[in-house]
Amino acid sequence: MPRTPGLSARLKFTLSYAGIVIVSGAVLLAVAWWYLLRYVPDNDQGLLGISPNRYLLSRVFGRAAAWAMLFLVAFGLVGGWLLAGRMLAPLTQITDAARRAAGGSLSHRIRLPGRSDEFRELADVFDTMLEKLESHVGEQRRFAANASHELRTPLAISQSLLDLARQDPSKVDAELLDRLHAASRRAIDLTEALLLLSRGERGGFPREPVDLSLVAEEVAETLLPFAERRRVSLDVTGDTARTTGSAELLQRVVTNLVQNAIVHNLPSGGTVTVHTEQQHQACVLRVENTGRCLPADVVQTLVEPFQRGGERIRADDHAGVGLGLAIVHSVVRAHDGALDVVARPGGGLRVTIRLPA
Repeated sequence: MPRTPGLSARLKFTLSYAGIVIVSGAVLLAVAWWYLLRYVPDNDQGLLGISPNRYLLSRVFGRAAAWAMLFLVAFGLVGGWLLAGRMLAPLTQITDAARRAAGGSLSHRIRLPGRSDEFRELADVFDTMLEKLESHVGEQRRFAANASHELRTPLAISQSLLDLARQDPSKVDAELLDRLHAASRRAIDLTEALLLLSRGERGGFPREPVDLSLVAEEVAETLLPFAERRRVSLDVTGDTARTTGSAELLQRVVTNLVQNAIVHNLPSGGTVTVHTEQQHQACVLRVENTGRCLPADVVQTLVEPFQRGGERIRADDHAGVGLGLAIVHSVVRAHDGALDVVARPGGGLRVTIRLPA
């Protein structure tokens, strides 16, 4: 925003330092003068130097005090200017770094040397902020690129099918309509998932009491036919786990976890266990499933968008759009909770979310 030009911080500090020096010197001179003249007799016979008197001392001391005041003014201004410049040098570096960051450069760091003080602490916090911003911007760019790629595939398929139908309307049959419907459905699902992910990252949703155990039972009942078709056993155990948040978003969290656990399971005879409990000041929901063994470096990538098992998902994959755990992570973080994803020793995953009670 436009501002009226004013004095610089360095000039303000200089004037402040100089003012303090001048006032302190003036007070000292005044006290010395007062005590000196107070105990000297007012005797005009001492003008020849036989004995000191007030008149003589006033003339001699007054001239010296004037020169002392001039020296204090010059010393205060020059010393204050140099001292303020040295004290504000770290702030200048921070300002330059902030100006470069405002211009779009996030890769630089201040790394201010020296012992810890207020300026060093501010510089360290600014470096941490730049690091997080650079990481966040990088994630957003990768996410936008992946989202564009995933949306482009179903839209390109739809465009090709529509062009085919437009060129030869007689070839429009049930198979073409099914393929067009599947491509449109995938684009819609991906768009809805992106909107849900954005909503979870923004926060600001209304909060209400939610019992995760009831949510888990409702989700398990809904997904039970899907689990039976894939010959996966689905069990819900535990006690009440009450928290506060968005019932809709938390239900989507549990749905994504259970659905992923069913899909990424053994071909036959797998199990999925959903457990809820109350621990101290937190409520816990844990989803475990059997499946293939995953290395630790692969598990760490599962919460990233469009990732499954360390590889980008394919557009024709039947298991969704690759945003399940990313949405879970976003919603849990918006609820001030924590998400923990670890590989089970015998294969499969154990996903644990902890929310404030």
